[in-house]
Amino acid sequence: MERTPLESWIMQKIGMGESQKALERYQLDKLKETISYARKNSVFYKQHLMNIKEDRIDSFDSFQDIPFTFPHHIGQNPFDFVCVPQREIKRIITITSSGTTGEEKRIFFTEADLELTVDFFKYGFKPMLSKQDRVLVLFPGNSYGSVGDVIKKSLDISDVVNFVQGVMVNPDATAKFIIENKINAIVGIPMQVLYFSRIHSEIFKNNIEKVLLSADYVPEVLISELSNIYGCRVFTHYGSSEMGYGGGVECGALNGYHLREADIFFEIIDPDTGKPVEDGQYGEIVFTTLIRQAMPLIRYRTGDIASFSSAPCECGTFLRTMTRALGRADNRVKLGGEQFLYLRELDETILKYKDVLDYKASITDQNLLKIEIATENKAILKDVEESMQTLLYKKLGYKMDFAVIANPDSKPEKIINSMIKRKISDFRGTGI
Repeated sequence: MERTPLESWIMQKIGMGESQKALERYQLDKLKETISYARKNSVFYKQHLMNIKEDRIDSFDSFQDIPFTFPHHIGQNPFDFVCVPQREIKRIITITSSGTTGEEKRIFFTEADLELTVDFFKYGFKPMLSKQDRVLVLFPGNSYGSVGDVIKKSLDISDVVNFVQGVMVNPDATAKFIIENKINAIVGIPMQVLYFSRIHSEIFKNNIEKVLLSADYVPEVLISELSNIYGCRVFTHYGSSEMGYGGGVECGALNGYHLREADIFFEIIDPDTGKPVEDGQYGEIVFTTLIRQAMPLIRYRTGDIASFSSAPCECGTFLRTMTRALGRADNRVKLGGEQFLYLRELDETILKYKDVLDYKASITDQNLLKIEIATENKAILKDVEESMQTLLYKKLGYKMDFAVIANPDSKPEKIINSMIKRKISDFRGTGI
């Protein structure tokens, strides 16, 4: 198996020997530089890091003394994070909160910041794609510096034929486009790809050989279905707008992400204590940008859950491997006592039925869990009910009233029309 190309790329970028220790020396130096740069140029970090002396950051242990940066800090005043003159800003991403605060986060990038991601994607796609492939990108790409635009630039550099269609709104038109343009690879949002594969299974059977899924939790049932039924090689990617889209991507082993470690330093912490967890233990992903110009982020808490693998990757790299992310820690609802229901649990329970095209989940003010299924086969509702009963009663140990209903209006082309991530809607206390 070919070793991940991210290894040689990272070593070339840092200009040091090929070893984990060399990478760690580089990262520690860059962490100190980032602290100094941010405190000098950012209104927020001048105050936030007031008591931090970078010359005392002599180990990763001492780096853990630095206070976390939280999403609400950006939401309160994103301009306080900016470290460059406004004329140097080439891209602003506005992230609307899916929570109750309504805060909007704005993330700023210079041209050099965007080029870092283009470079990462160029090497990140190499295990999946070659010059013989023809790729359909189902991400927004009309705006300069958008995720689709960045992906296109990286594929153009590698001479991989690609088409950026944007978020899918017409599956039939997409199917026709794939046939006419001899597409054999797709890059897209998990739930859109699931929906598309289930209403146009012939496309995946006859045309699609490779898939990369990103931008939301990737259900294991989807990976299994695309791999085992259609023979697709399914790669997953982890990233966020805050980290500049790209964070980590799978190699040919297809068993977790190799990370963008020359540009970003990753930690995994216990979300309650803030302390690092052992390899193999799940916790919250925290990252620090190492060479970001416009808006460096230091110990930024993502809310995403994953772990560092305790075993080396089969590809042979010395780079760390992060397990596939389990979604957001707060993408859950409290059922009773200490029992929680996570969106990922609903995904794995409901989406294993191929007649389910999509679903929405909510808890009403009457404490009723309502599952709205997009399906053309209403007979499947009984099977979903039985699986939900097993999940709620046996696995979670909590009895709760629930209803599984067919809702033809909950199709992805209507409800997934942006990059907003899915969630379980909790209407308790709202009168709904």
